[in-house]
This record gives sequence, structure tokens and C-alpha cells, in this order.
Amino acid sequence: MSRSIKCLRSKAALVSTAISLGLSVCGLSGCGVDYASPEAVYPNDYRERHPIVLAHAPARLAVFPVGGGIDAQSKANIRSFAERYRSFGSGPMVILTPAGRPDGGLEAVNEIRRTLYSTGLRGGVSVGSYPLADPLAAAPILMTFKSLKAVVLSRCGQWPRDLDSADSIQGWKNEPYWNYGCATQSMLAAQVDDPRDLMQSRAGSPPDEDMRLRAISNVRNGQDPGTNWKTMNTAIGTVGGG
Repeated sequence: MSRSIKCLRSKAALVSTAISLGLSVCGLSGCGVDYASPEAVYPNDYRERHPIVLAHAPARLAVFPVGGGIDAQSKANIRSFAERYRSFGSGPMVILTPAGRPDGGLEAVNEIRRTLYSTGLRGGVSVGSYPLADPLAAAPILMTFKSLKAVVLSRCGQWPRDLDSADSIQGWKNEPYWNYGCATQSMLAAQVDDPRDLMQSRAGSPPDEDMRLRAISNVRNGQDPGTNWKTMNTAIGTVGGG
């Protein structure tokens, strides 16, 4: 009976030793270790993470009446807004006045209409109102229309992952963080004058054949084909009659 017990104990020891050796080999070979994957979680190029696209989005202009009317600066802004409507706008021009505020009166709206018509703009102009979020804040008259604009599809300020990734292995890849380039793309989309320039280049002007023939003729005659610019320098002491 004691010999059988000793045999079972020796077999159990052998099994335990084999398991320990297996775990050690598995640990050395990387079994169960979640190393960082070489595949990118998101595109490394910020232009792919935050692409600029063309979309039909509202164009807005805030007009602040001065003394109940529209001053020269506001009229200049309205004319520029009307010019952009002719270039990229569609649908009606909408004028929204602040609800329940005297600074969005009928006279100011009529002045805006007259300014629009003075630019040659014809078509439907709708008038409505919008609710005030803060009754103490200055309430402008809003003008809007549907425009072709360059916009960024993603929204800046999103942090789907921690920057240092102290609690994960994502930081081991040394990749740019998600928001990198979002502000630059948004500013570029907002500042471009013609959004179509971001999608394709403009058609080139016809070549100047006279300029080409003159340059070729100069080369054949052994002359410099470049333009001879003449610069007139004036001594500083002679400026102002001194």
C-alpha cells in the first residue's frame, strides 16, 4: 500500500515539473503576451484622418445694426456676402431677426434688402426670426444661404485614446495622436476663397506665343533670353530734398 502511494506521489511530482517547465517555455517564447501590433489603429496621415471635402453647408453673416440702422461697414460686408452668394450660393437668401428685440427692426431689414438689390442680386429673400440664448448679449441680424463650402468631416477635440497610454500598449507604437492636424485642416478649409481649389487646379491661361518666339529667337542669336529688368536706385540723402 505504501509503495502505491509513493508511486502516485512521484507521478504527481513529474506532472507538476512538466507543467512548470511548459509555463516557463511559454513565457520565454511570448505566449500570452499582448505586444503592440504593427498595424496602425487609424491612418497616420492627418489628411486621411481629417479629410477636407466639399459640402453644401450654410454660409452666415452677422449684421449688427448701429443706431437702429445699417452703417457703411455693415453694408460693405453685405455686398461681399451677396457676391459670394452669386459665386457659390443656392436657394433663397434668409434674413433672421432676433425675436423680441428692437435692434432687429423692420427698417434695418429693409436697408439690408436695399443693399442686396443694389448689388444686382435678384431672387427670393425670406425673413424670419431666431430665439435669443442670452437676452443681455448683443443680438445681430443673421443672414444665411446654402453655399458650397470646404469642410472637415471629423470634429476636433476628440480623444478616443489616452496620449501617454500608461494603462495600455497603444503608446508603444509612437503614432501621432488622433487630433493631430485637425485644427490645421479646419483653418485651411475656413480660409480658402474658392473651395474647388482644394480638389483640383484651375485651368491655365493660354500661352504667350510672342514671348516664346522672342525667347527662342534670342537663344538662336546667342543672346540671354531672360527679361532685362532695370532698377533705379535713389540715394537716401536725396529723398525729401535733403
